[in-house]
Amino acid sequence: MKFKFKIFTFTLLIFFSAYCLHAQTFGCTDPMASNYNPSATKNNGSCIYVDTSVAPYRSLNLDAKVIETSGLIKWNNHIWTHNDNDDLKLYALDTMDGSISQSITLTNTYNTDWEEISQDANFVYVGDFGNNSTGVRQNLRIFRIDKSSLLNNAPIVDTIKFSYSSQTDFTPNRANKTDFDCEAFIVSSDSIYLFTKQWLTNQTSLYVLPKTPGTYSARLKDNLNVQGLITGANYLESKRMIVLCGYSSLLQPFLYLLYDFKGDDFFAANKRKISLSLPFNQIEGITSTDGLKYYLTNEYFSRGSFVTVDQKMHELDMSDFLDPYINNKHSGIGKNKKKDAFIVYPNPSKEKILIDIEFNEKCYPFVILNSIGEEVLKGLIKQSNEEIDISSLSFGLYTLLIDGTFSYRIEKQ
Repeated sequence: MKFKFKIFTFTLLIFFSAYCLHAQTFGCTDPMASNYNPSATKNNGSCIYVDTSVAPYRSLNLDAKVIETSGLIKWNNHIWTHNDNDDLKLYALDTMDGSISQSITLTNTYNTDWEEISQDANFVYVGDFGNNSTGVRQNLRIFRIDKSSLLNNAPIVDTIKFSYSSQTDFTPNRANKTDFDCEAFIVSSDSIYLFTKQWLTNQTSLYVLPKTPGTYSARLKDNLNVQGLITGANYLESKRMIVLCGYSSLLQPFLYLLYDFKGDDFFAANKRKISLSLPFNQIEGITSTDGLKYYLTNEYFSRGSFVTVDQKMHELDMSDFLDPYINNKHSGIGKNKKKDAFIVYPNPSKEKILIDIEFNEKCYPFVILNSIGEEVLKGLIKQSNEEIDISSLSFGLYTLLIDGTFSYRIEKQ
């Protein structure tokens, strides 16, 4: 009898598992995407986004001591950076004015080409793996520094050494002619992930290695066509979100958002590339602790009399793009979740937006306000997937008010 019961239970489990798999609808689950599927229950990384750009709300000049700032973390109430020359110091930047408030020398280390800094709960990691001069470095390494020792200004450093599992040819190249350069990495609960800077293909490859001292062959995990050069990374493991920074061959900087992935399958996430309104900026570092407010730095850049860009730290608000995901609020920017909930998509949009109602119990009046609070459009939402024509509006940001209570930020492109 016991045996028959076990067989029956096992059969039920198989049945319900098959039913759940059958009931799942795969598609784009992000209301911010132009191909958002309201009926999708499982994200498959297929989301498509309208091209857009964002500008920093504040930029601060940085001290000449960090003229080649190349990586960022936020820790101990400061922004920490370093140079990618032979400087062995970590610099703490004041978040109010960008001034240097502290510097710590990492003794018993070398700076062949420090390109990135990352952290976990106990350690700071500095990546000495810049490899653009000939592409054949065989002393790639990451320095791991105990945080408590940094606080005592007596850093305890150990080393993680690695090579790329897919690099077999070590014939020297000309400068900036390799796909085995790297300027970005993240540290997870158990591993280090490298995002390569590929000068030849304008892609990035994802390599993984342990985060404990030793010598390793970094395993190639995946590739992504970012159409640019990746120079920095910020990871919020609890939110399943990575934001990469980089720039094009014409020094047009961008952010590359990866979010809503499972485990370390980062490139199966929602993927969105957003231009930064900072032409000719060699953005090198990025950090954020909440996923909404970001700090970025660019190093000094000059091309004779054509263009000169000083080293700066920029502050950026990404709430319009990431707040709905981080706070699980669809497209709404209101803080209180109420009985009636709406999904507004696609956003941004060129011609029309759709309003999907989760609890359709009545008709809802709506108004659209411009940036100075003037009413530019109004009407009534009478059904789920109500269509609102915004083609007559000028380009820019607007506020959609539904029923005088629900507030959404929308963008006309």
